[in-house]
Amino acid sequence: MNLTVNGLPRTLQAGASVADLLAAMDAKPPFAVAVNTSFVPATRHAQHLLQPGDHVEVISPVTGG
Repeated sequence: MNLTVNGLPRTLQAGASVADLLAAMDAKPPFAVAVNTSFVPATRHAQHLLQPGDHVEVISPVTGG
C-alpha cells in the first residue's frame, strides 16, 4: 500500500501497523506519531493498522539551539 510519511511517498505491505512502519524506518525513540493528523499513542502502535493513502508524521524532538 502507498502512504505518505513525513511528506514523502512510501510503500508498505497491506495490513501494516504503525509499529511495522517504525521498524521499517529504523526509528529510534523518542518520537511521536500522527496518522492523518491524529496522535497515535505508543501503546497503540502495534494495533493501529495503516490504510492506503494515510498521511503519517513521525516527529522527533531536536535539542540545542
